[in-house]
Amino acid sequence: MITVLIADDFPIVRKGLKEVLEDQGDCRVSGEANDGREALELLRNETFDVVILDISMPGRSGLDVLQDIKKLKADQAVLMVSMHPEEDYAVRALKSGASGYVSKTAKGEELVEAVRKVAAGRKYVSESLAENMAMLLDSDVDEMPHETLSDREFDVFRKLATGQSVSDIAHEMSLSVKTISTYRSRILEKMNLNSNAELAIYAVKNKLIG
Repeated sequence: MITVLIADDFPIVRKGLKEVLEDQGDCRVSGEANDGREALELLRNETFDVVILDISMPGRSGLDVLQDIKKLKADQAVLMVSMHPEEDYAVRALKSGASGYVSKTAKGEELVEAVRKVAAGRKYVSESLAENMAMLLDSDVDEMPHETLSDREFDVFRKLATGQSVSDIAHEMSLSVKTISTYRSRILEKMNLNSNAELAIYAVKNKLIG
């Protein structure tokens, strides 16, 4: 039996994922967390074969929580899930130690396949992502400006590009306005851009936001 911890701030999403998995007969959701803090607390006291971790949660992002999980249990299998397209976060998640990445729009069969694969100690990526990664490995193209950003900077970058204000982002990420302003300045400098408008244009052109 594969034991699973689901960390997602939407109860209806957790319920849906739980139903899909437990319908299979070989998976049991034995823990649920509303945010990263709850997930880490559960992991300190219990053992799970797989953690299903949402990238977008209140407070610290899923990528930050992923790093905390790997520090706590280096061999813990973590499957990242997100509404964001694969090209936005999948490679970052895998580089940070995730065992796999699945879009929340994927069919139930794909989620089950991913859970089984990472529980067995293997990696999971969709066929389309595998093809894109192979193309990147085969190419000699220079690193894109957004790829120079840290995970937290990339998260702030996407929020700025969608039109969120610095104060809104600070509130959503439980950080100070000064901290987000510092991130914004660093992002503009690294990407050689001058304004939020240019960030938005860049993000749309490179399909980093919907």
